[in-house]
Amino acid sequence: MKAVQYRTVGAAPEVVTVPDPEPGPGQVLLKVTAAGVCHSDIAVMSRPAEQLSFPLPLTLGHEGVGIVAALGDGVSGLPIGESVAVYGPWGCGSCVKCAEGKENYCLRAKELGINPPGLGSPGAMAEYMIVDDPRHLVPLGGLDPVQAVPLTDAGLTPYHAIKRSLLKLVPGATAVVIGTGGLGHVAIQLLRAMTAVRVIALDVSEDKLALARAVGAHETVLSDEHAAAKVRELTGGIGAQVVLDFVGAPATVVTAGAAAAVDSDVTIVGIGGGALPVGFGSLPYNTTVTSPYWGSRSELAEVLDLARAGSVEVHVETYPLDEAPLAYERLRHGKINGRAVILPNG
Repeated sequence: MKAVQYRTVGAAPEVVTVPDPEPGPGQVLLKVTAAGVCHSDIAVMSRPAEQLSFPLPLTLGHEGVGIVAALGDGVSGLPIGESVAVYGPWGCGSCVKCAEGKENYCLRAKELGINPPGLGSPGAMAEYMIVDDPRHLVPLGGLDPVQAVPLTDAGLTPYHAIKRSLLKLVPGATAVVIGTGGLGHVAIQLLRAMTAVRVIALDVSEDKLALARAVGAHETVLSDEHAAAKVRELTGGIGAQVVLDFVGAPATVVTAGAAAAVDSDVTIVGIGGGALPVGFGSLPYNTTVTSPYWGSRSELAEVLDLARAGSVEVHVETYPLDEAPLAYERLRHGKINGRAVILPNG
């Protein structure tokens, strides 16, 4: 089968031919219908060799949906031919966090060498993929695979971040979304569907801000050194009760802290290397700063329910498998408006 692999440290991903996988005991084989392209992949491919915790080559793709093609020994109750989404942050399945469905916070994954597909284990950017356990599959329930696949990360991650701040996302409050690309433009829709807050979106280009307005942002602001002051102006000097930074770069986390109100949540989702100092006097009183990771299994089901209700729709660009390296190149240069989706069997 064809697969998109990261094969050499520092090199671009390649389309290669590899043996067709076969499911072992307890595993599920999927025929992949769609796979998402994400900045996290680029972050992994930018690491020096000593920072990689898994061997190369690596089949990319931590966002995946597919059709159940075969079951390994011991797997039952999963119909062949069913269309499913892959829950990506695999855990041990037995620690206290996994028992809660929060495999994204598994306490033993690192110790046991368990990696998400596409981020250490073979991923979805191939004609077929192996899923380690049927518990990591969620039925699509009629959703379009192309629209659904980004929801496994670009939908689940912002949903998880927003859900934990719902007590502050009350009518009359303001939420700021920094970075309106793959995750951010979904976050805007989730905020509009789940709350009655005012949404202010920040980004560096008018194309991205236009997308933010199209999906429901009440206000858009150019993300520069004046952005936090503009947010305060728009909020009557108060600032935002919740700030969601989907970039996480040094400049954007500074903006996030400066835009925050007293008793606010600042959530740094992006992996751009920025850090926000926390201490008395460094931020408004009672500001909480967090850096969540992905989301739980039950939250993925909830995100897919929102999509079925028509509350969220991802802006996508599709590419055949052979053009996946081009999609990564476009993403690296900020030319993807929304989310890129690879069609391995399309």
